[in-house]
Amino acid sequence: MKNENKFKVSVVMPNLNGEKLLEKNLPNLIAAKNYTPNGIMEIIIVDDGSWDGSVSFLKKNYPDIRLFKHKINRGFSAAVNTGARAAKGDLILLINTDVLPNRDFLVNVLPSFKDKTVFAVSTHEKGFGSAKGTFVDGYIQLAMGEEGNKKHPSFYVSGGSGVFRRSIWVELGGMDEKLLSPFYWEDIDLCYRAAKRGYKLLWEPDAIVEHHHESTISKFPKDYVARIRERNQLLMLWKNVTSPNLTRKHIIGLLARLIKHPGYIRIIMMALGRFGTVMQKRKKEIKESKVSDEVIFSRYA
Repeated sequence: MKNENKFKVSVVMPNLNGEKLLEKNLPNLIAAKNYTPNGIMEIIIVDDGSWDGSVSFLKKNYPDIRLFKHKINRGFSAAVNTGARAAKGDLILLINTDVLPNRDFLVNVLPSFKDKTVFAVSTHEKGFGSAKGTFVDGYIQLAMGEEGNKKHPSFYVSGGSGVFRRSIWVELGGMDEKLLSPFYWEDIDLCYRAAKRGYKLLWEPDAIVEHHHESTISKFPKDYVARIRERNQLLMLWKNVTSPNLTRKHIIGLLARLIKHPGYIRIIMMALGRFGTVMQKRKKEIKESKVSDEVIFSRYA
């Protein structure tokens, strides 16, 4: 079979100390690459400063994979951006080392990109539906919808198993590694910026993958991970939610959370450390956005 959609896909996989996951899961990805209708033209792995045997393993066993190495650990978004800059395809598939794709998982994704306003399409991680986002008590609340058999909008497309149109990725400047490194909320930030510029985000039920959640984030201390997640939630919101009405609601919600949980001041102070950067980026979002925050959240109410 041929790739009748004629889209070429570059796979970008970030790696940190994932030698065992690569050994276990790469054969599935190679099988998917060899299945022509998926349109995969190359696999790019960006090693983000691993100190295990990942690089040696890849060089020995997969010499055809395009391998890039960061000398130090720079975080998820930086690794992904390195791979995206090197990508030659029309589309970029971001896939984590702990994700197992079905052999034909992209066949039903590619036709969606015939619509030039589609920025990204989410694969169907078994056990999970599409992403939903609502604005509650001054904060963005994320949830997963039920699994189904119809393609429909998604609040965001996961950076661990999603397909992105490279031209729009470049237009948006990729993931925001300056603001949101080392991890969390970077894919949500990217997709929200795309949605506010009028681009579409979809969930494809027939693009089946299994995500075993053996992510490298589990190697970091849990308290540290939790603080970064909460800090980045604030930074993403301050940067992107520009509606005066929702901004007022956020300030009220932030104060209420602080009163109820005084220790939350630590998260606020962490975010304020990047306040100058986030305000500069907020000005850009105000200038370039075409769709209101209220309209985006109304889709998932």
